[in-house]
Amino acid sequence: MQAPADRKYAETHEWFLIDDDVVTVGITQFAADELSDITFVDLPEIGTKLAVGDVLGEVESVKATSEIFTAVGGKILEVNPALVDHPEQINDDAFEEGWLVRIKADSVDVLASLMDAKEYKSFVRASA
Repeated sequence: MQAPADRKYAETHEWFLIDDDVVTVGITQFAADELSDITFVDLPEIGTKLAVGDVLGEVESVKATSEIFTAVGGKILEVNPALVDHPEQINDDAFEEGWLVRIKADSVDVLASLMDAKEYKSFVRASA
């Protein structure tokens, strides 16, 4: 199972890549595989303010619709434009091309409590 070491992970299967005060958010490959064929992504508009724990969007697949949560508060700087026409990129490459949004974080300190890659892999194995 993939879980790049440069990210933090939530129990709800989102990943967070920190670059100074900008945080890129996506869902894990495990989550994408569980959803199977992703057919639609609903993401917030640029400029939207989010608080820790807010729903930042939804991912729809042939199996289910899942809400995506943010573990960091801030303002949406960028939304992955490729996902509008090609939501399946999340299935194909959840950790790179399938990123969802970039957030200018109010504080990245809140992400310190999330799991690292090793902890996330153990979490997934334990919940399987």
